[in-house]
Amino acid sequence: MGDSDPIPYETTPIGRPAGRKPILTGTVVVRESAEDLLDSIAADLLFQAKSCVRTFGDFHLALSGGSTPEPFYRRLMYDPNYRDLPWKRTHLWLVDERRVPFDDDRSNYKMIYETLVVQSDIPKDQVHPIPATLDDADTRYEAELKEHLAWREKGHDRLDFVVLGMGEDGHTASLFPRSPALHANGRLVMINRGPTVTPPERVTMTFDLLNASRALAILVTGEKKRAAVGRVAAAVAGKEAAAAEDLPVLGLRPVGGELRWYLDGPACPPAL
Repeated sequence: MGDSDPIPYETTPIGRPAGRKPILTGTVVVRESAEDLLDSIAADLLFQAKSCVRTFGDFHLALSGGSTPEPFYRRLMYDPNYRDLPWKRTHLWLVDERRVPFDDDRSNYKMIYETLVVQSDIPKDQVHPIPATLDDADTRYEAELKEHLAWREKGHDRLDFVVLGMGEDGHTASLFPRSPALHANGRLVMINRGPTVTPPERVTMTFDLLNASRALAILVTGEKKRAAVGRVAAAVAGKEAAAAEDLPVLGLRPVGGELRWYLDGPACPPAL
């Protein structure tokens, strides 16, 4: 992915008609079951992690919260196929966070910490939670990102692998339709607030930061997401007038990186 070696992973849907594979921006990986899909994204993550550690000496991974990726994080911990993930050389970042304390059940960090951090051997000083309750949470986190990525030479100072999801309204990260953070104006991290943001307020990475990443992985599972995937596919095909303002996931367009969708069968809409 990006300027590291291309991931040698087969992306033809298994056990489903070719016409059911939606046309989306980037590469589309379809697996009939969510379990098989997790193997696909996990294999790609492992390849990218090893490649980046070999090339740069470290690996910068950004994770999203929510119920969709939680089984993926658990898979990384218990499946022996992924024991070689180089956690000791990994910096772990959060894509977004609700403005709640770390011990709040709504906290993305709480889920990621309990599911992944305490189960792995990642050094604690390489885990970077968002200080979401602070007034300057966004500027603090942006400065922390810049400080750690600056150790790499110019052009390689970016996130290596970002795990994203998509809501039924087409939002990704905490970039909600018609919300202020859709307009970053050069900012890498912003506090997103207002009537179009699902409460509570959020701190989120912006398109400027996400699109500069080496690899964006959008994990979408379940029948509830089928309509949203269909809207995105229709917009990409020019059959529906939609922009990132209304379907924020359309704003994911990596510059010098790669975008991959990971879909299970139930999330795939009928062929357009």
